[in-house]
Amino acid sequence: MYTIERYSVSYYNEWNNFVSRSKNGTFLFHRDFMEYHSDRFTDFSLLVFEGQKIVAQLPANRVGNTVFSHKGLTYGGLILNQKIKLSAVLEVFKAVLQYLDAEGVVTLNIKTIPVVYHLQPAQEMEYALFLANAKLTRRDSLAVIDNSLPIKIAANRMEGVKKGIANGFTVIQSHDFEAFWQQVLIPNLQNRHGAAPVHSAEEITKLAARFPDNIKLFIVNNNGHIAAGTVIFETETVAHAQYISAGDDKGLTGSLDFLYHYLVTEHYANKKYFDFGISNEEQGRKLNNGLAFWKESFGARTMVQDFYEVQTVNYILLDNVLV
Repeated sequence: MYTIERYSVSYYNEWNNFVSRSKNGTFLFHRDFMEYHSDRFTDFSLLVFEGQKIVAQLPANRVGNTVFSHKGLTYGGLILNQKIKLSAVLEVFKAVLQYLDAEGVVTLNIKTIPVVYHLQPAQEMEYALFLANAKLTRRDSLAVIDNSLPIKIAANRMEGVKKGIANGFTVIQSHDFEAFWQQVLIPNLQNRHGAAPVHSAEEITKLAARFPDNIKLFIVNNNGHIAAGTVIFETETVAHAQYISAGDDKGLTGSLDFLYHYLVTEHYANKKYFDFGISNEEQGRKLNNGLAFWKESFGARTMVQDFYEVQTVNYILLDNVLV
């Protein structure tokens, strides 16, 4: 009933058009986003056809005998047609597992798409994973503000906002990713975590140029100096904070509180959700309590993102599940 094809450049337009019309796809699945790091991953993305019509897609990469629902993306799994029904998704997932098994793939790892990014309810794949005896391997906690509900910002955050006002700070949208990276983000990550940003300044600059409506940099300007900044990945339903960084004096100056108060209460007040992202470490097993507390002080509350591992031979478990 369903046939599977590996993605190739000949499917570029069809792939992107499907993502734009799907019920759970975002700009992260556009090929122009996925392929900025194509040198780091062996692409193994799949298209699922019913006749000549695409009904689902799986952004993915392969490492040995394992396929990942793409390690270079924040979330993934099956991207679904808006009209597809649950029974059809079960058959689609079975076809995907069977195809992977025939290709010598032993394990499929999937990081789910948090529900706040769905344009319509789209958790059919999670049910299919349950039926295929998938193993939950990781669970991250996201701090999310639902803007349809009243937001109460904690007094200690408002103290920071008052400090920012007293210091004459302003928030501006900037295109100078290089300056934010070099002056604030890279030093902070290196000094505090011995780490580097996932995206280089060159990569994020190119991506922002390709997706100007989706990738935005906001900085706190202090007389020409960057006191704080953040990158927002914006989808139709969510404003997601991808990077959050400020100078060591942020507690004294209120720079970060000032920035996020503006984003939450003004710039993105009409966005359905504001997602601060995760506060987890060690594959979800540790919680950075201070970071989580700061996000929750803005009124954010917890949603989860699950990660699964499923054996491809388990496609046989999806036989005879419909009654």
